[in-house]
Amino acid sequence: MTVITNTLFKDHKNGNEIMSSVSDVQLGANTIARRVSAMSANVTEQLEKDLGSCKWFSIQCDESVDSSSTAQLMVFIRMVFSDLSVKEEFLTLLPLKTTTRGVDIYNAVKKYFTEKNVPFEKLVSVTTDGAPAMTGQHAGFVALCRGDPDFPKFLHYHCIIHQQALCAKVMGFDHVMSPVVKIINSIRSKAKQHRSFKVLLEELSAEYGDLLLHTEIRWLSRGRILQRFLSLLSEIKVFMESRGEDTAMLQDTEWLLDLAFLTDITVKQNNLNCELQGKNKTISEMISAVNAFKAKISLFSTYLQRNKLHHFPSMQSMLSNNDSASEVFDRAKHNYFELLKRLEQEFEDRFNDFDSLEPCVSFIANPFMQVDILHISEKLSDAFNLVSSEVEMEILTLQSDINLKAHQGATEFWKLVDPEKYVNISTAAMKVACLFGSTYLCESAFSDMNFIKNKHRTRLTDGHLEDSIRVTVSGYTPDYRALVDVMQCQASH
Repeated sequence: MTVITNTLFKDHKNGNEIMSSVSDVQLGANTIARRVSAMSANVTEQLEKDLGSCKWFSIQCDESVDSSSTAQLMVFIRMVFSDLSVKEEFLTLLPLKTTTRGVDIYNAVKKYFTEKNVPFEKLVSVTTDGAPAMTGQHAGFVALCRGDPDFPKFLHYHCIIHQQALCAKVMGFDHVMSPVVKIINSIRSKAKQHRSFKVLLEELSAEYGDLLLHTEIRWLSRGRILQRFLSLLSEIKVFMESRGEDTAMLQDTEWLLDLAFLTDITVKQNNLNCELQGKNKTISEMISAVNAFKAKISLFSTYLQRNKLHHFPSMQSMLSNNDSASEVFDRAKHNYFELLKRLEQEFEDRFNDFDSLEPCVSFIANPFMQVDILHISEKLSDAFNLVSSEVEMEILTLQSDINLKAHQGATEFWKLVDPEKYVNISTAAMKVACLFGSTYLCESAFSDMNFIKNKHRTRLTDGHLEDSIRVTVSGYTPDYRALVDVMQCQASH
């Protein structure tokens, strides 16, 4: 620190004063730990205040193992307030010291809610992955919460991103993926061989400087490694031939077409995955993205039947650069079409929990749409514990309100709706606003957790780990002035 300040401020007119002040800053390990804990406590106070004032909230939960083999349950919260504003926040990190069964997760969450006075009655939904410990019919976390009278009736969703990733597995194509992964691993497994390959790519002015490794746990891994592999196909072939390896498969037109088809489809699924990721994603945006992809699959099938490959650039390039590929494509086209149909059906079969919610989300997004009043009122009442007969009357009154019709389509329409006059549908709008569609925030925070508690910091306590993660990912800004006012600086001497 002294060297840095001397370098930065030695020519500054107040350099000596600045360096003197900086030298008084305490940077001991225990001091830093106390500072992080103090900031975390301050942020927690802000969160608890918002929890008390919010109207409704939802949570998302996921579990992962840290570098010291401790299972950690990550919990995020999404709160909606009376003015329809929304906040997504890190709620807590709960260590599971022994087993990670549904009852262990349930006990940890229930204990935290009770100790921290989290208002159970404001809970609207819980979003988890599809693990049996979370979704088991009898002993899963969600089932145990629903059987607890302290918990209200709430919605439960299997993370939409996880479901999309599971849909992608229906593609199969192991006869393509296995050789690709094997070739990549063989090139990158030995340091000398890997260096030689990178030198070759540089000499040939290749589009990319290296191949990517494949990992099943990374959502976007498959599409990216296929795209990179296909782009470097000629260079890979040259490298393998220089080592006397068999490249017959890389010259097999049928296999190359399968590779191109799989690359095009996985790239499209990657694009959908990226659309679903991110903070502050609303449930309507995520449902819309999935519905759009379903429609696109149908369109891709139609174009494929008509031999129009506008949406399959890799296959189109393969056909234009290989004279014998057209004949092979005609034979393989039916298989590709069947595979797209299977993928489309997989998307239809999944997301059932969101299908039942879609009419409610559509109505909240456009309350003046032509709807079956009885049907939509039943849907809203079932989903959000409302009185069906009252919802019917409020919808009819709202759709006849001339003043509100003048603001139809306004981005903040529900802020203009009188919550006392339209109690039920205003409540439905707030509950829709606070729904999580995925466990993206948990997955993202696990990356931060693995960076904070890495192999060099395995002795980090659970309390300090939670404090560090809270300071890292929280949207709140610590009240530094208040923190400074209650601290006494004791400079070393």
